[in-house]
Amino acid sequence: MDALTVPSPTANAALDGVVAPINYLVPGADKPFSYTYEPPPGTPWRNTVYAPFPMAVRDARALAAAPTLDDAGFTLVGHDSAVRDFHDEAGRRAAYDPEVERLVAALTGAAKVVVFDHTLRDGRLQARAADGVREPVKRAHNDYTPRSAPQRVRDILSAEEAGRRLRDRYAIVNVWRPIGGVVEESPLAIADARSVAFDDFVASDLIYRDRRGETYGVRHNPAHRWYHYPSMRPDEALVFKCFDSAEDGRARWTAHAAFDDPTTSPSAAPRRSVETRTLAFWEP
Repeated sequence: MDALTVPSPTANAALDGVVAPINYLVPGADKPFSYTYEPPPGTPWRNTVYAPFPMAVRDARALAAAPTLDDAGFTLVGHDSAVRDFHDEAGRRAAYDPEVERLVAALTGAAKVVVFDHTLRDGRLQARAADGVREPVKRAHNDYTPRSAPQRVRDILSAEEAGRRLRDRYAIVNVWRPIGGVVEESPLAIADARSVAFDDFVASDLIYRDRRGETYGVRHNPAHRWYHYPSMRPDEALVFKCFDSAEDGRARWTAHAAFDDPTTSPSAAPRRSVETRTLAFWEP
């Protein structure tokens, strides 16, 4: 079943949060790259260097006004899913894809929403050995750029529809949720889009066997305002923008990263999550 509710922020709660290391890209002379498969002999997996910077990561639940997609680039919603086994690909596509498409359409007012990608993440080593399951990404990044976002539209839609849709506003929106339990370890931090300057993003190549994508690494800026939602539950979803073609002052993308919360118990359960990327389209 679907449910769409916005959890009420607590007006008087403390915003102190924690101070935690956020891993930022150290820009070099060459364009950053990383391979998604074993690279040719003599070629490194990546040419990037990341460095941890201590940053305040505040409790977004304590904000007097809840963040929205168009101002901060992210928002938290209550969203119960009928899916119980997210590793069942057929069941996930049959049930979860329509749930997510309805959620994103309701939040954004988009006329059409298309799910095009799922990523399962698990902090357990044995689980990550399974095909398609990845570890949490503990470096600041954003998934799409003005070059790779329209290319993704062309990859997913027919040539005719892509050409038509690219003439109007479109966005790539990520829906991130815990699975299997409350998030205790490696929570997801996200920076308020209004605190991240465009120059803080560094275009980086993501090399696949059959194509070359482009993402953004993020260089350190002490002005960044990082937030997270402590103890996220499986009936909550963090929805955030990876790209928005609109250039009218609204948030267009968000820096995000898993991080090591210094208050996490050593016995905390490893984080398990699923992120679902969608294309959202508006009519003229």
